[in-house]
Amino acid sequence: MSAGGSEGTPEPDGLRSALGGLTTRGRSFLAAGLAAAVCSYLLGQADLLRVGLLLAVLPLVCVLVLHRTRYRVSGSRTLSPARVSAAAEARVRLRMENLSRLPTGVLMLQDRVPYVLGPRPRFVLDRVEAGGRREVSYRVRSDLRGRYPLGPLQLRLSDPFGMCELTRSFSTSDTLTVVPRVEPLPAVRLTGEAAGYGDGGHRSLALAGEDDVIPRGYRHGDDLRRVHWRSTARYGELMVRREEQPQKARCTVLLDTRAAAHEGSGPDSAFEWAVAGAASVALHLLERGFSVRLLTDTGSSVPGPAGSGGSESADTAGLLLDSLAIVEHSDEEGLAAAYEALRGGTEGLLIGFFGDLDERQAAVAGRIRRHGSTAIAFVLDGDAWTRDPGGIRFSHGQTPVAERLRMLREAGWAALPVEPGASLAGLWQAADRAGAGSEPAAGADPSDTAAGGGA
Repeated sequence: MSAGGSEGTPEPDGLRSALGGLTTRGRSFLAAGLAAAVCSYLLGQADLLRVGLLLAVLPLVCVLVLHRTRYRVSGSRTLSPARVSAAAEARVRLRMENLSRLPTGVLMLQDRVPYVLGPRPRFVLDRVEAGGRREVSYRVRSDLRGRYPLGPLQLRLSDPFGMCELTRSFSTSDTLTVVPRVEPLPAVRLTGEAAGYGDGGHRSLALAGEDDVIPRGYRHGDDLRRVHWRSTARYGELMVRREEQPQKARCTVLLDTRAAAHEGSGPDSAFEWAVAGAASVALHLLERGFSVRLLTDTGSSVPGPAGSGGSESADTAGLLLDSLAIVEHSDEEGLAAAYEALRGGTEGLLIGFFGDLDERQAAVAGRIRRHGSTAIAFVLDGDAWTRDPGGIRFSHGQTPVAERLRMLREAGWAALPVEPGASLAGLWQAADRAGAGSEPAAGADPSDTAAGGGA
């Protein structure tokens, strides 16, 4: 049983355990039959023996019929869709088919689901004729992202006389992926975007080797409209222009998952806001043609494809959402691993979602800034997110958010504070108005800032 609707049969079991499925009625009939047989022997009553045999054989026949029937009942599960956003519903369809030549008795279906998805669904099906099928469905939803197993499906069969009940489990299960909620973002033209996207996107050479550094020789099948006549006259043979293609703008979404940087848990926690924000930004930029990769403080990343195209963007979006569905708090003490992952080159647009930062880690974030031509930082105010209903704010020994914002802005980040209930769409527009990607303030060299604290 899977999202595609593959079929399965219950796991086999021995006849001895099938006898354990006798109901109270079946056990009573069997005991009465045996007692009648003993009495007929003691009293010499042949008619009583026949009655006793009938009472004893009936439940045994029911056991044999159910024992055979359970191999002739198939089931399938269809999950639609297999990936949903948090708080959205998915529909699960169950189909049972009787493959035997005999009708079944009453069937009870029970599917195993985690408690976070809701109550365990149960269905009672009346007699299913030979070759017949029945379909039922139920809905599941979760406010918490993650990957949740569905199944295996349990089937309880009973005979028409109520003598025996057998419970069997199918061997296959499915997985429902609950991804973070994605918030639509307005289209803004961030500083530096023209360097690699849209009408302002520059063009790069599609190099295949040293032969393409200069106009190459004509090859069979080349379009004659690409002939470079000046080079042809110079070399005395047909030369064609090298190919050009739009260069795709790159973006790295940096997600701070350190347990020390985020207090609280649950769907309304600061960490869940950061995860949902990273998903929203990543999908928004993918739709605009960026090559997006997700990077965490552990240094692990989910890179986007090198090429462009709708199918590749869709595959990357699914990969990013699946990764964000299962991301958890890390045990990292700082952002050093993320800095090491970025130090290899310039990443273009850099979007960071940071939790609580001390002075040392704010300095490391300043060093990370140098690897992006445009940098936006969403800084979650841990004190505000952990404030109790009475308005008391608890200090966790971290640098005040105003000081963190100052350090990041001096390093060149367009840094914005994030408080509970903040709209990512509004912050996205505010980042554009703040002049995202501006160079570090005069006299505040990021390298100098980073010198105060190591990675």
